[in-house]
Amino acid sequence: MKNVTLVNNSYGDDKVFDGCSIFGVMDTSGKAIPADVAIRAIDLMRDRDNGLGGGFAAYGLYPEHEDSYAFHIMYASKEGQRDTEEYLAEWFNIEKSELMDVDPTALPNPPLMQRYFMSPKNEKMAGTDPLQYVADKTMYVNNTIRDSFVFSGGKNMGVFKGVGHPYHIAKFFRLEQYSGYLWTAHGRFPTNTPGWWGGAHPFSLLDWTVVHNGEISSYGINKRFLEQYGYVCSLQTDTEVVAYAVDLLVRRHHLPMEVATRVLAAPFWNELQYLDADEAEMMSALRMTYSGLLMNGPFTIIVGRTGEMVGLTDRIRLRPLVVGTQGSKVFLSSEESAMRLVCPELEDAWIPVGGQPVIARLGHMPTQGDTLNPREVFAGAH
Repeated sequence: MKNVTLVNNSYGDDKVFDGCSIFGVMDTSGKAIPADVAIRAIDLMRDRDNGLGGGFAAYGLYPEHEDSYAFHIMYASKEGQRDTEEYLAEWFNIEKSELMDVDPTALPNPPLMQRYFMSPKNEKMAGTDPLQYVADKTMYVNNTIRDSFVFSGGKNMGVFKGVGHPYHIAKFFRLEQYSGYLWTAHGRFPTNTPGWWGGAHPFSLLDWTVVHNGEISSYGINKRFLEQYGYVCSLQTDTEVVAYAVDLLVRRHHLPMEVATRVLAAPFWNELQYLDADEAEMMSALRMTYSGLLMNGPFTIIVGRTGEMVGLTDRIRLRPLVVGTQGSKVFLSSEESAMRLVCPELEDAWIPVGGQPVIARLGHMPTQGDTLNPREVFAGAH
């Protein structure tokens, strides 16, 4: 197992019943939100995690380096750091390298945390898409270089995660110094995988981040499908396939997010008879083309990327998701109480239909009762 020294399971359990808490908040006007909002909301749901993993993602985090890829890397050894930095120097222009500001007393046995602001070397890309170039180099480090793990690698955003309750993760990374227009947070209660630093949520690739409550029971077939496109799933978490799936569907195959969510949580075959003919035809085509990316099992996910936050449950809503709005802010949460703690003046709150995405974007607020016609969305995007 890669990065075995990053495993830290002081509880001694290797399988526990499912819990997990997730939270997201976005100001669709682009106004910065202090980290304290996400910290207090996720900590209220502490009974849903067991201290074996927690984390946060924030967007709009590094405006002074908004054109550079911000890599957060954890190291379990000096040798891993040496080998990784030699590799990065070969493929990137490293504009800045610094130790992340952490409180080493907040958590036991933390790995070394280093942050880099970088840009790809033009002479090395040779016409390669820059995003694919960065994704490939990220996967190389995570799957080839021992004792190192890239846990964040997008522009103007960052992931902060590890083994511990979310509150202690926030204290460790001194999150009070950060703000961003979008935050997601996770409190982990592992089911089938160990509590280890790299396996905590959010899981990230490029500027994608995913927090997840539940279990992707289709992990095996999802993993095999993604491996056909060069993704390597080796980080001992089913959430990994969700991040790679949205990257494949949206970035590489150019599906609108509304359509991509209908691949992950497709309607049942017997429901197609209730759709109009055009929509039923499109949904059938999506099911057949991307059958290996249908996510089975009980799940709720919050997907973040630059300018967008998406909430989605499985088709029969076996894991909770509540939506709230106030002014230009959108909240997604496992429990309504967490939203009302940080925003007592909520204007609206509702439970979305299973399998129907809730999408907030800069300049766009979701509303209760939003409906989705994938064919119209696809046509509008092209």
